[in-house]
Amino acid sequence: SFMPTARPLKYGINPHQKPARLFVRTGELPFEVLNGEPGYINMLDALSAWQLVRELRASLGKPAAASFKHVSPAGAAVGRPLSDLDKRGFLLDDTVNPNPLACALLRARGADPVSSFGDFIALSDPVDAETASFLTHEVSDGIIAPSYDDEALAILRAKRRGTYLVLQIDPAYEPPAAEQRELFGITFEQERNRAVIDRSIFDRPVTRAREIPDDAAEDAIVAMIALKYTQSNSVAFAWGGQAIGIGAGQQSRIHCTRIAAAKAETWLLRRHPLFAGAEFAPGLSRTAKYNAVDMAIRYDELTEPEKALLAENFAGPVPRITPKQRTGWIGEHAGIVYASDAFIPFRDNLDRAAAVGARYVVQPGGSARDEDVIKAADEYGMAMFFTGIRLFTH
Repeated sequence: SFMPTARPLKYGINPHQKPARLFVRTGELPFEVLNGEPGYINMLDALSAWQLVRELRASLGKPAAASFKHVSPAGAAVGRPLSDLDKRGFLLDDTVNPNPLACALLRARGADPVSSFGDFIALSDPVDAETASFLTHEVSDGIIAPSYDDEALAILRAKRRGTYLVLQIDPAYEPPAAEQRELFGITFEQERNRAVIDRSIFDRPVTRAREIPDDAAEDAIVAMIALKYTQSNSVAFAWGGQAIGIGAGQQSRIHCTRIAAAKAETWLLRRHPLFAGAEFAPGLSRTAKYNAVDMAIRYDELTEPEKALLAENFAGPVPRITPKQRTGWIGEHAGIVYASDAFIPFRDNLDRAAAVGARYVVQPGGSARDEDVIKAADEYGMAMFFTGIRLFTH
């Protein structure tokens, strides 16, 4: 079907920034709009997310998904099967057995569901009705994929009272090697970031521990490809074929690590029997359930009015976890990957990562304090790999 060279957008980044459009200088736009009306931020998220999932698919050979908000992934994953614990953490019934693409979607949106509220989704493979059905009760702004079957398209077109944005992208499209952008009336040009992330990132171990098991290697590749499309500075924790905590866009790497670690701990704790088995008040939406568990995990940080509001979300008492239970549960998940888009400058990042259960570290290397960081990794028994590839995104 016909693909135009230009397309108007609702408005730019903000509603007062009009007119706005997308266009290509040569050829045709590589996508079609099957439903809805795209906005500027929608398209930034869609095209970034598509690149992420197609690279995961190419590197790992599995269906992949990404959930984007504000030009960074809230979650990214491949279609590794879901355990019963995964299902409970994602508020699914134990009897549900999703197909691989649906597993990728559930993992990507379940990494940080509070952040994924109103997200843009990318899927690497043709979308079937089963996968689309998992979005029926989720708050999302749009989706991009190579194709949709008729039933999937009908399900998606019914979302948001018929305004859900559905994009179909040409999977064969390759952009030019050089990319340009404008800022303050000045055009920047560079070679597109075509760095390939595959098992070669493990070629240079720098610690006494030098091995990485296959599952953790897959997790590390998921994390590094996700970071390639995350606003810098950025770090990610990964486990189970998915990111479980991404820290994006901070000026200090330790702040990225703290944010990502807090998100990873929340992801792990949502699976604790106290929270995974919680009884909610009748009629509570999935979004409200996710928010309630998120707040219950942070109960001791809440104000009294917040605690009173939180209590209304549960059928019984608010589930509470003790510091000992918290530490013990997190400690059962040793084997997590910690990845960084640029060198780790100080050992405090590894000290924080170790508390989450990180045992494998992937980073470019090249800091003046590399020896301090390697020493810290050795103290924790971590296997750390230097890739030599910086993956900044701005």
